[in-house]
Amino acid sequence: HTKPSMEEIRLWSQSFDKLMRNPAGRNVFREFLRTEYSEENMLFWLACEDLKQEINKSAIEEKARSIYEDYISILSPKEVSLDARVREVINKKMQDPTPHTFEDAQLQIYTLMHRDSYPRFLSSSIYKTLVHGGSRTSSES
Repeated sequence: HTKPSMEEIRLWSQSFDKLMRNPAGRNVFREFLRTEYSEENMLFWLACEDLKQEINKSAIEEKARSIYEDYISILSPKEVSLDARVREVINKKMQDPTPHTFEDAQLQIYTLMHRDSYPRFLSSSIYKTLVHGGSRTSSES
């Protein structure tokens, strides 16, 4: 859990993809999402990323069911905001889950974070503090 360099921190403002590809960036963004009560979006995205790496059939089914219960189920306190079409697709795919069962939903949440949360993140005190008071040395990278 190393501190990001100033260069990395600057790159995060250039593109949401760069932010999301960087573990430190994801952590900072997740902290920000927590202040907005939308941390579940990042948690869901990370759970989908994890599922995509899985090759064991029973583990895939277990993880898919867990993701469904945690983030898709209407009764879940961590339910992510998805449109009806995507929900319908997931409900069908859940009969035989694969590592890609939640791909549409993951993309929708990624887009939502990019469009809604990311611009607010860049103007947040969390990000500004990093930019101004982050690690001054670039030798860490």
